Amino acid sequence: MMGRAKKTRMKTWQELTHYTGFDWAKDHHAVVIVDREGKIVADFEFEHTAEGWKTLAEKTSAWPNLGVAIETSQGAAVDQLLQGNYTLFPVHPLAAQRYRERKAPSGTKTDHLDAWALGDALRLDGQGWKALEPMDPLTQQLRLLCRDEVALIQQRTALVNQLQQALLEFYPAALEAFDDWTRPSTWEFVLSFPTPQLLAVAGKRRWEKFLHTHRLWRPETIQMRLEIFARADQFKASPAIEKAKSQLALTLCKVLVTLGKQLELYRKQIEELFEKHPDRDLFGGLPGAKKVLGPRLLAAVGSDPKRYGTQDVLQCIAGTAPVSYQSGKLEKVRIRWACDKFLRSTVHLWADCFRHASAWGQTYYAQKRSQGMSHACALRCLGYRLLKILFRIISDKVPYDAELHARNQQKHGSWVLKLVSESEG
Repeated sequence: MMGRAKKTRMKTWQELTHYTGFDWAKDHHAVVIVDREGKIVADFEFEHTAEGWKTLAEKTSAWPNLGVAIETSQGAAVDQLLQGNYTLFPVHPLAAQRYRERKAPSGTKTDHLDAWALGDALRLDGQGWKALEPMDPLTQQLRLLCRDEVALIQQRTALVNQLQQALLEFYPAALEAFDDWTRPSTWEFVLSFPTPQLLAVAGKRRWEKFLHTHRLWRPETIQMRLEIFARADQFKASPAIEKAKSQLALTLCKVLVTLGKQLELYRKQIEELFEKHPDRDLFGGLPGAKKVLGPRLLAAVGSDPKRYGTQDVLQCIAGTAPVSYQSGKLEKVRIRWACDKFLRSTVHLWADCFRHASAWGQTYYAQKRSQGMSHACALRCLGYRLLKILFRIISDKVPYDAELHARNQQKHGSWVLKLVSESEG
C-alpha cells in the first residue's frame, strides 16, 4: 500500500502580508502585487518558460507571506505555483469579472487590470476565501487519468456518431445488424466488409466465421443477422456517395480501433493506481460504484475532506445543491450550473447505478419521480443524499455499511425506510 504524501501547509489569509493577482495565459502571465494598504509594490509579466518561472520566484522572494488569487483551480500555471509553495486562492471566472468591473465600470479590460483586480479582491474580501488544498500525487494522477479517459470517451462518442451517419447514407444494413457501435467488433465488421456489395460477395461462410471470431454468435440473433447480410446489397446508393462515404467509414473505424486500444490502456492504469490508493476500500465498497465508478469518484471527490471544509461546500461544487433566489415575496430555486462538471457527471452516474444496487436508493428515486420530477432531477436529489454519506465516509475513514445506514434511517424515522418496508411487505 502506498502511504499518504506529506503536504505543504497553505497559509491562512490572516498570515498574508501581500496579495498577488495572477492573470494567466497560454504563453505569458501578468502579475500585480499589493500590500495591506492596497499599494502596488510589483507589476510585471513573464513568459511561460522555465526562465520565466525562475523570474517569478526571484521577484516574489522578498515577500514570504504572499497569497495568489488566480482565475482557475487547475492547469499548468496552478501546477507551477503549487510546486513553488505559493498559497493559492482560486476565483470563479464570473466573480473575477465582477471584481474587474468594480475597478473599471467602463468595461476596460487589460491583463494588468485583471491581475490588479484579483490581487485587491484577495486583500479586501479574501478573509472568507478558502486556499486551494493540493492533492497528494497519487490522487492527482488518478484524477487526471480519469478526466482524460472521460474526454477520450466523449471523442469516441463523436466519432461513432459520424460513423453511423456515414453508414446511413450507403450501408443501412450494417446499422440494422448491430445496435452498439461502441463495440470494437462493429468497427471490425466495417473494416472486413466495407460496402454492401463486398458483404454480399463474401458469402455465408465468411459471415459465420466473422460472427464466431468476434464472439457474436447468439442463437437469438444469428438468423436475423444472416438475413440482413443476405439482402444488404438491395439498398444502392449512387457510386459517388458510396465511394466517398465508404472511405470515410473506413477512416473512422481505423481511428476508433486505435482509440479503443488506448482506452483499454487508460482503464488498466486507472485500476492499477486505484489498487495502490490507501482509500480504495472506501470508494470501491460503495454500492453502484465498484470497478468503474469507484476510481472515478475517488478522482473527482478526493479523499481529503479538508479540501471542502463542510459537506455543503462539496454539494455546491458537485452541482447537487440548488441555487436559491429570493426577492421580496418571490422565492424560487434552480439547478446550479456553475460547478465542477466532471464531479457532477460522476455523481449523476453513481446515483443512477446506486438506485439499481440499493433498495432505499430505488425507493427514494421512485418517490421523487412520483412527485413530478424528471429523471435527471430525481438523480440529482439522490446524489445530494449520497454525497452527504460519502463526505461522512471520507471524514471518518470508515467504509459504507448498509446495515448501519438502515439503523440510522430507522432511528431518525426516515420516510424512505417506511416506503421500503411497505414495498417489501
